[in-house]
Amino acid sequence: MDRFPIPDYAAKFYIGGRWVEPAAAVSIEVVDPYTEKVFGRIAGGDAADIDRAVVAARGAFESYSRTTRAERIALLTRILEIYRARAEELSQALSKEIGVPIAYARAMQIPTAARHIEAMIAILKDYAFERPQGSMMVLREPIGVCALITPWNWPLNQITAKVAPALAAGCTIVLKPSELSPFSALLFAQVLHDAGVPPGVFNLVNGTGDKVGAAMSSHPDVDMVSITASTRAGALVAQAAAPTAKRVTQELGGKSPNILLPDADFASAVPKGVAAAFRNSGQSCSAPTRMIVPRERLVEVEALARQAADAFILGDPSDEATQLGPIANAAQFKRIQSMIEAGIAEGAKLVAGGPGRPKHLPHGFFARPTVFSEVTPRMRIAREEIFGPVLAIQPYGDEEEAIAIANDTVYGLGSCVQSRDLARARRVAARIRAGQVHINYPEWSPFAAFGGYKQSGNGREYGVAGLEEYLETKTVLGYEAA
Repeated sequence: MDRFPIPDYAAKFYIGGRWVEPAAAVSIEVVDPYTEKVFGRIAGGDAADIDRAVVAARGAFESYSRTTRAERIALLTRILEIYRARAEELSQALSKEIGVPIAYARAMQIPTAARHIEAMIAILKDYAFERPQGSMMVLREPIGVCALITPWNWPLNQITAKVAPALAAGCTIVLKPSELSPFSALLFAQVLHDAGVPPGVFNLVNGTGDKVGAAMSSHPDVDMVSITASTRAGALVAQAAAPTAKRVTQELGGKSPNILLPDADFASAVPKGVAAAFRNSGQSCSAPTRMIVPRERLVEVEALARQAADAFILGDPSDEATQLGPIANAAQFKRIQSMIEAGIAEGAKLVAGGPGRPKHLPHGFFARPTVFSEVTPRMRIAREEIFGPVLAIQPYGDEEEAIAIANDTVYGLGSCVQSRDLARARRVAARIRAGQVHINYPEWSPFAAFGGYKQSGNGREYGVAGLEEYLETKTVLGYEAA
């Protein structure tokens, strides 16, 4: 028996509170990245399907936007309870569709997604939707129909990071998950249905970005688009949305730096840095894939990084001992291989890994955990997002140069600073142009606003900032008698 049975509604869309047939008979194959074989198919939507979904969302907005705080908290609580009850089924879906090791799916991907729902429940209890200012009243109101476009690398995490605040705000939703990781999203839609989400409040249409994503972004009855994707895809969505002046929030690419100051504990900081860069097989937009280290400690760092990279266990995602699974799809595997080749061609020092698959794995889109050193700022592996288990070690001479290297990028999503001197780490953190700075590998928080500077996007997700992206501001003057 297959570890993940395809749901019987896989060839349908969720619109208006039920599973419906697509407007056209278009089928999209879904490939298992471990076997490299097709294991399922989904329906591919078009503009007609988006029209139906938007009509349903618009029709539901008037009533849902007027629900009480208590009603929304109760709904999110029911969603969370059912989500947790189906955690194993969702874990198996993720493992099959994107190749994430089952142990990592259970320990990280599934719980992290749940924490976004938990955070919105907590925030909603105390959030001030009405704020008096003198004789005025400032009201925070749901923005309307929201088109949500999510990626394949952390499928449920990115879905709940958008769906939870949208529901908490009182918005209605049309979701387009990645066609490369659709089954976990379909299962999540059923979770929402079984939790009693009112018909039309949540809708799901599968398909490709050029058809479904474009139709959502340009639709005149969509009030907001939230996308997590590459910078190129984010720009296309913004262009399509511009004629209707709708709000667009974008969480896009990254090339995050990890500065190890001279007083850091290198024996601990380097292995943790490698692990952070390679989590989820390196397929995380905020992964700290540029390790910036003192030039005089370069040999020591190389040895520590090589040891850490070589220790990863790659293999069958269904094996609980596996730490790194295959890359999620063939196109991304090819991209990683080409960037490893580029690093070698441009003269970077190969410390660990390299091109090709690991010798013991004859099939699957596996990339070898790869570390380069003596990487200069102009090399492609220092400038372009690779989105795989590839770390670039960049040496610096002094603190000013370290900060300059960290900021020498078109991106600004995440960043890290390691130091025993907290005051010094704070000083350096203040000068990094990025949406988040992690000092000494702190615990992740769903309350920490997440988003980018520069070409890493605009707007914020997670926590209060994430909720407020789905709210409009209305000021009522003369609310109180003069």
